[in-house]
Parts: sequence; structure tokens; C-alpha cells
Amino acid sequence: MLGDMTETDLGELRTALEKSLRGTVRGEVAFDATARALNTMDASNYRRVPLGVVAPRDADDVAAVLSVCSGLGVPVVARGGGTSIAGQATGTGVVLDFTRHMNRIVSLDAEARTAVVQPGVVLDRLQEAGAPHGLRFGPDPSTHGRCTLGGMIGNNSCGSHSVAWGTTADSVRELSVITARGDRLRPGRDWSGAPDGLRTLVDGELALLRTGFPDLPRRISGYALDALLPERGADVARFLCGSEGTLGILTEAVVRLVEAPRARALAVLAYADESAAAEAAVGLLPYGPLTVEGMAADLVPPDAGLPRGGAWLFVETGGDTQAQARARAEEIARVADVTGSGSRSGSLVVTDPADQRALWRIREDASGTATRMPDGTEAWPGWEDCAVPPARLGGYLRDFRGLLTSHGLRGAPYGHFGDGCIHVRIDFDLLTPAGVGRFRRFSEELAELVVSHGGSLSGEHGDGQARAELLPKMYGPRVVGLFERVKDLWDPAGLLNPGMLVRPDRLDENLRFAVLPREPVDVEFGYPADGGDFSAAVRRCVGVAKCRTPAAATAASDSSVMCPSFRATGEEEHSTRGRARLLHEMLAGEVITDGWRSTEVRDALDLCLSCKGCRSDCPVGVDMATYKAEFLHHHYEGRRRPAAHYAMGWLPLWLRLVDRTRTARLVNFLARVRPLAALAKRLGGIAPEREIPRVAVETFSRWWGRRAGTDARTGAGTGTGTGAATGTGTGTGTGAAEFAQQLGGGSGRPKAAMVVALWPDTFTEYLSPSVGKAAVRVLEAAGLSVTPLPALPEVPGPVTDDGGSHSPARRDASRGRVCCGLTYVSTGQLDRARTVLRRTLDLLEPILDPALVPEVPPVVVLEPSCAAALRTDLPELLPDDPRARRLASAVLTFAEALERHAPHWTPPRLDRQVVGQTHCHQHAVLGDAADRRLREAAGLTGALAGGCCGLAGNSGFEKGHYEVSTACAEEQLLPAVRAAGEEALILADGFSCRTQLQQTAQVRGHHLAEILAESLPDA
Repeated sequence: MLGDMTETDLGELRTALEKSLRGTVRGEVAFDATARALNTMDASNYRRVPLGVVAPRDADDVAAVLSVCSGLGVPVVARGGGTSIAGQATGTGVVLDFTRHMNRIVSLDAEARTAVVQPGVVLDRLQEAGAPHGLRFGPDPSTHGRCTLGGMIGNNSCGSHSVAWGTTADSVRELSVITARGDRLRPGRDWSGAPDGLRTLVDGELALLRTGFPDLPRRISGYALDALLPERGADVARFLCGSEGTLGILTEAVVRLVEAPRARALAVLAYADESAAAEAAVGLLPYGPLTVEGMAADLVPPDAGLPRGGAWLFVETGGDTQAQARARAEEIARVADVTGSGSRSGSLVVTDPADQRALWRIREDASGTATRMPDGTEAWPGWEDCAVPPARLGGYLRDFRGLLTSHGLRGAPYGHFGDGCIHVRIDFDLLTPAGVGRFRRFSEELAELVVSHGGSLSGEHGDGQARAELLPKMYGPRVVGLFERVKDLWDPAGLLNPGMLVRPDRLDENLRFAVLPREPVDVEFGYPADGGDFSAAVRRCVGVAKCRTPAAATAASDSSVMCPSFRATGEEEHSTRGRARLLHEMLAGEVITDGWRSTEVRDALDLCLSCKGCRSDCPVGVDMATYKAEFLHHHYEGRRRPAAHYAMGWLPLWLRLVDRTRTARLVNFLARVRPLAALAKRLGGIAPEREIPRVAVETFSRWWGRRAGTDARTGAGTGTGTGAATGTGTGTGTGAAEFAQQLGGGSGRPKAAMVVALWPDTFTEYLSPSVGKAAVRVLEAAGLSVTPLPALPEVPGPVTDDGGSHSPARRDASRGRVCCGLTYVSTGQLDRARTVLRRTLDLLEPILDPALVPEVPPVVVLEPSCAAALRTDLPELLPDDPRARRLASAVLTFAEALERHAPHWTPPRLDRQVVGQTHCHQHAVLGDAADRRLREAAGLTGALAGGCCGLAGNSGFEKGHYEVSTACAEEQLLPAVRAAGEEALILADGFSCRTQLQQTAQVRGHHLAEILAESLPDA
């Protein structure tokens, strides 16, 4: 249709279309590159570039769009959360985005157990509305936090509870749709809402409808024409479920709700392999479980605590009481014995709600985690959800494994074993012609295998482009011809989602990978998990959109961070997926044409907090903080940067200068003079609402140098300074070489029992030395010898490497400061970051040289963001330097150091409640298990909030970011602090978190080291 037009004609059409839509539609009309790029893909292998995007405000807007598009011959595609896996949420015409405005629950009738919803409402919003009445919507796909009811109806989605509550079609009572011709219909039962001619068509094909459709619970493929049989109530609404927006545009739906069990338990059953689990699953159905889900071992982390096996069934039971639910789960565990060719190898009954949620998160994340094989190889959808009769699932899986092997392919099955529906991502090569050819051959053979087992090509996600071409193998030419006649009756011009279901595009056309560059892009980071290929890193985002989960969907017990900027704005371009889509289109060069200089990508990344939450929370490990740093480096290469990059990116340099000139008191005084502070913030690109943090009058290193003499007199502490004050005029530092001798026992004095090197990061050194002092006291109380590494010997001579002889970063590094480079990385100044990090490694050479020190001493880093930078950014920016890996592997958090190197030490018992937030970088990179155990040992009770404080280093300080920054804080952190009692301790290990708390809630947060130090016996 549009593909046959010249670029000139297409441009003229786009101009006319945009003008007409802006004149008739009250909702947003977006034809800019950003809007188009964000909607080129869903969660499938396919990509189509739309002409524009419209966010309709109501049904009248939808009708107006259809009228304009019909007059110009432009296709229309309805889109919800964009999580479809078969390509049906992509299109070349106008995309209707229902999530912006048509996202309300119109009404909920608890007595009738029904709700009236608009197509853009997210499923979890409906579940939350029903919960106070003990009701819920039965179907619940794993994307329930972001998928919409409109998308679920379009695909006839199901989810894990379909064995109990069926598919979306089973839960739909009535629909409101608008056809391409502008007819407004109310489809329901008994032919209500049917267009002219539909009944006549069906009456003429009754025999075919009664014999041509497989009878199985997850038959989603094709049009559900058998729902129009008289013996089935001639249910037009049910027939439309699964039609993928090809017949009419949904504007409202009346749906049925079910009673939610008051209590739940989970039986986890282990089997030798997925075929054995599948054969056992059908035998559990008579016991009335809520779910019978299967997982292969490749998708389950080894620390999940499950019984040993090669595959598992997750069987959920419900009851009015916890005892009743547990009893039913225990009964399931007893009866799930030897079945078919495989036997159960163990079982586990889980009743704790938090433990159940943790296991369900593994299952829900599988659509993302399955996109990477255990060896890191990419895997893709395409045959995501075939379904066979449950009793035949075990045999089908064995044949499926055999087919994979014959094609040299791999995949890890999981999914709805109780309904015979299997999800799998397969390691197709979709980048080369040979690989695409094998993808096609495999698809054709697998379709035949599914049909031979009496199955459906789609068991949940719809056919879209991925499977529609193969529907003749399942239904035969007569039924497929009937599908085409139905399509022509509803949509004569073929404008609604063309290329799907009927007269489909080929399954190997429009692949989203075809537009990406064939050669690796020249980049700065190593991208070790992606073979050094930035395109492969960007390809990690498959569109499952976990990053689009809104704030209201986040339970208080959920510690997830991703994606704070989306939660604050609700805009797709501020989600991890949206930014990845823009980077994809930047590499493609079709919609976004100016590469690294793209303002569209820059603006989308602007509100990325670099919290790294996606690195851990995204099921496929997208690391947008790294991608942002990479982009900013190239975007500003050879150009002037924003003022904030100089003001805050060079923060170590400025603070070092203040320290060397002894002007901390003067700087603090001037920062309190409002006109001067305002001028400084304006010049520095700092948000005017922010206060400039106070600089410490005495840095940590000066305190340490002064303390050395005190220790000699009192005997308190066992640390020995190593260059603690070199370059500052105080102290008697010994340098890295002497430190190495000390570790080896060759310094002329006895070797310390256990020496840990304390890394005074920029924040601890200059802004919050109290944290460093407290950490020293606690570590020494635990019997450790502390050796800070704040300032090693000066390095004389000119600087000649890649940083440039006069660059501020090089001058800073040449003065002998160890630095993690965090502020340079976060602002994309990667040349300077690499220079600083290389100089740091040079300065630490004596303790990083295995010939001198076989094992690098533990390096305790108190600021989580700096520890994360050393753990990840350091080896990824210097991948060829073995010293980088040695230093990164030695980095420990405060709690990790105590747990590993003072395991017998007992912290002071506080018996106090703590409230606060786990630092986002600690959550994403470092982990907080040791911190939780240390808090428990100290009697510090209470769970920390999830999310991000919103300050996130320089991001929350930058001009124009204040509102989003505080909105992020208001999402979880600030409400938790306000709700805490007066006796609660405010715990915040990150300087940014403490600053945000101070400036937005006027409360002081404490590092865990400070809390423990204050309770030591000699405090």
C-alpha cells in the first residue's frame, strides 16, 4: 500500500495527513521523528515505520482519525502497551496510542462483577480497582504491569491463571468498536453489534465452522468464527477477541470479574526435564489449581532455592484461609508422583507471600531472560506460544526438541503447561540471509509439527506477522478463505492493521534487525557481554517493557528501581525501552538520520538518571546508563558541552582545588549569599531550586593524617596511613609501594592480621568525611587494620597520554588522586574518565602487581555509586588492562568487608527501626544481601523502599530536572520517610540520597557506618 509510493509522494501524503488530523482530532498528533521512532517496533522481531502517531482523547477522536485515514487510504493500527510478540502492534500508517488518554476504568459494579474499561487501561489498574471488593480480572499475562485491556482483547491474551479463569474472550461481555467505515457497533451475544452480512456469511458455512476449528483451550490462531455458531450464542464480542485490530477499533469494553482467593500457596514440583513436567501437568488439573506453569532449568537462577531438577512446575492453589491454600498445595505435592516417562524429583510448598512473589518474578521475567542463552547467545521470539492439547504436550516437547536439534538451534521452553501452551525463545540468526533462510524453513516445519499434534500456531499472543502466513497449514484453504471474506465484510478497503491475519506479509519480511549496521560501531566501552558490539547491546531490548511499569503498580515490598524517569513522566521516550528504540533507530539511520549528533536521542536521554536500575531490573540487562554515557561522549565530541558537564562532571577537580587553597569556609559562606549562589548555579547549569552542598572544612584525608599522632598516644585503632595527606601538608603517608611491602610483611615491622584499603571517594573525602570517620571506627572495632588510599605520591613530569597535557582531568590525575571517574562517566566525558582511571591504576601499580602482591587487598568503597563505577565502568572502559579487573574484583561495600573479613564480629545491638532506600547503584550492581544481614545482626528492623531518590548524582542537580527529580523521590522514598515514627533511623548510604532527603524533606540521612559507629562502646 504505502510501500509502493515514492519518497516525494510519501512526504506529500504525510504533510496532508498531519494537517487533516490536527484540524479534526483533539488529542495529540505527533509526526516528529521521536514519536515515529518510538513506535516502529513492539516486542516482536518486526519493524515498521509509521507516518505518525495519534493519542485520541475519546471515541469521537477515534472516529475522526478513521475518517481522515479512510479518505486518504492510510492504514490504522491500534496500540496499547506495545508488548505484542507477533508484530501486530506495528504499522506503516497511523498508530493509535490509547495509553495516554483512553486509559480509564469507567465503572465497576461489584455486585454484578463487571467493569467498563477503556482500551488503554493497564491490567494492574483494573486489578487494583477490583481488589477492595475481592474481585479481579481472570487473565493475567506476565506483562500485567504494563499491558492494556485493549491489547489483551485484540490478542485474546491469557496468562498463568487460564486453567482456572480462561482466556480474555471468556471474560468479555460486550465491546464498543468503530469500523473503518465509521460504523459504531456494540458487539455482544445473539448477533448484537454484528455488521450487515456477517450472519448471512456464517449461516452459509455452518458445517465448516463446526468441523474446521481444533478443540483445545488455547486455540488463539485465526478468527474465532466458531463463536458465532448458534449453539454458542452467536457471540460477536467473543468472536472479535483475538482479531488483532483488523476488523474494528475498540473504544470500550464490558468485562467480567472473578472472585479472588483470599489466600494462596505455591507448590513447586521438580522433574528431570520439561517433557516429564509436561506429562505430569495434565494429571494435576482435576485438583483445581489456579496455575500449572512450567519452567526449564536454563531460565531459573541457581540460587532460587528450588528442589533439584531439570524443570519445574509452579502450581498455585487458593483458599479462604492460608491453611486451606497450604493444604491444597500439599495435596498437589503428594499426588504429583510418577507420571508418564518422568518422575518427580522433589517438591517445595511456599506460603510466604514475599517468597511467592520472588518465584513468580522469575517466571514473569522469562520473556526477557529467555532472550539470552546460558552462553550469552541471542535468542528471539517468533515461535513464542504454540499450543497443543495438554495431554499431548510431553510428546510435542520431545518432537520439538528434536526439530531444534535437526536445525542446529536451541531454546528453553517455559509457559502454561496446564493449558498445553509453550513459550520459547530460539537462537535464530536473524542478521544474515542464511540465518533468515533457516528461520523460515524451521518455521514451516514447526507449523506442520504443531498441527500434527492437533495444536494451534498461537496459544496466547496472536498470529500477527509471525504466524499468519502459515495459517493454511492449520486451517486449510477453505477456512483461510473464509477469514478473508470476513475481513472484507468488516474492512473492505483493508485499512485496519493490514498484513496481519489475512493476506499477511511473509514471516521473514520487515525484520527489525535488517536495518542495523553490519559492522560493529566504534565505541568507548568494552561491552563484554555483547562481544564489544554496541548494536548487540542495543538489541538487548526486545520490548517486553518491564520498564514501563507505572509507580502505582509498585508494591511497597518491591525493591525494583527501573525506570524512575518513566514513573515520573509516564512518557515512552523516558522509559528504558523508549530510549533503546531511539538508539536502534539512530543506528538504522532511517527515521533518525544524524547519528550520534541526534537531538532526539539526546533529549530522550536527558532525563535518564543513570541509576543503572535497568542493568538489574530489565530481564535482558539493558544498561541505559552506560549507553547514555557512550552517546554523550560521541554527541559532544569536539563540541562545547552543557555547563553542568563542566560544573559537576569535573567535581573532583573543583573540590580538590578548594582543598588545596584552603577556601572551604569561604566557598560555604559565598554559597549562602543568595545572589552569588544564584549566579553560580546559573553559570554552572544547576537547578535554581537546589542548594549548593557544603564543603567539609577538614577533609577525610586531613583528619586521618591528624589522627595518626593521636593513635600513637592512645593506642586506639590499628590503621597505618599510606599517603593519607600527601600533597596536603599534613600526615606521614607511605605510598602504594610501602603499602605493598606492608601487605607482604617486608616493611620492617610485623604484617597486620587483616588490612583493608579504604577508598575515600570524592563525596566521602570532601563533602561527607563523617562517613569515612565512622567507617574507620567500625572496621577497627571489628579487628581490621584500615589503610586509606586518598592521596598517593605526586606524579611529576608532563602528561603525554590520550587525555591531553593540559586537560583538567589529566592535571587532576597527575596530582596523585585515586579516583573512580564516576562524574566523568556520568556526563559522557569518557576520554577524561579513561585517563583518570588509567592514572589511578598507575598510582596503585604496586598493589595491583601480582608479582608484588599475589592478592589485591580488600578495597572498601563507602559511596555505592563509586563502588559500582569501579566494579563495572572501570573494567568496561579499560577492558585490555588486567589491572582494571584486579582492582574491580577487590572492591567491597562496607557491609561486605565486615561479613567477609570480620565474620566473627558482632555489631552493637540497636533494636531500632530503619527507613530509607537502598542506593540504586547498590541495588543494580553491588547487591545488598550483606547489608541486610548486617542490619539484622544489629537489630535494625524494617524494609528499605525501592525506586530511586531522584537526585542520582549530577542528574537531579541539572537545570530543568528538578521536578522530575523530586517526583522520583515522592514515588517511594519520601512517603516512606514521612510515614516512619520519630524513633526511626533514616538510612541512606549514598551522598545523593542524603542530599535529596535534606533538601526535600529536611531530614538527615545516615550511612550505615555512621549508625553503627554511634553505638560502639567508646562512642
